[in-house]
Amino acid sequence: MKKLIPLLFLGLAVIGLLLLLNACDDGKADAGPSPQTGAGGSMARFAIAENSLYIVSKQSLEVYDISDAANPTKAVTKNMGFGIETIFPYQKNLFIGAMDGMYIYDNTKPNAPVLLSKYTHVFSCDPVVVQGRYAYVTLRAGVTCRTGAAFSSLDVVDIGDPAKPQLIGSHRMDSPYGLGVSGNKLFVCEGDKGFRMMDISDPKVPIQKHFFNEVPAYDVIVRNNQLILTGKGGLFQYKYGESDSLEYLSKIPVL
Repeated sequence: MKKLIPLLFLGLAVIGLLLLLNACDDGKADAGPSPQTGAGGSMARFAIAENSLYIVSKQSLEVYDISDAANPTKAVTKNMGFGIETIFPYQKNLFIGAMDGMYIYDNTKPNAPVLLSKYTHVFSCDPVVVQGRYAYVTLRAGVTCRTGAAFSSLDVVDIGDPAKPQLIGSHRMDSPYGLGVSGNKLFVCEGDKGFRMMDISDPKVPIQKHFFNEVPAYDVIVRNNQLILTGKGGLFQYKYGESDSLEYLSKIPVL
């Protein structure tokens, strides 16, 4: 199964790109206008906002101008130290997950992002998603990037002032991977154990509503009351509603 996980993440990245291409026709938005084009998983290492493509390597953020899609050009490289893992654009900011924290960049000028702040946490794997003034970060214990840690958690960070992020809550998890948020729903993947559906009507205090253990889940895209999950053997699509019900729609096998 461990050998399949990178392929599943790649598959979700491909689905994310498909969403990037057709999102301009979608008139809905979760929390105000955003320059992000489409939606990707929380464990993505690349993203698109307006005419810029962002790629994170283990040590840097690379920005490419894709105004001419046939001839992308590198705009800038931001050296960031080590352990850079994920990227999540939201409105006028970039949120970059690293093993030792979350970097927040001002992305008012998409080809020239500027570092605003860094929320520092224990050494850990930490995908991040954002909605409104809150960022949700999972920290997973028992892996290479968090050896010997006592427990895994979901952190809630107030980013109302992106230059001064503040931890406002930490909730114990089992083995969290990727996560996704939309409206009053937060979904947290728990690897082989399945995934959680959490209520964030009060965004500061996520409350678990259901724990679905039918399919191992590693990352998720949440869009238009639908979930696209990376699970065991492929990509799974579900539909959910206000009643917290979950309806299986389809599977794309990944061998």
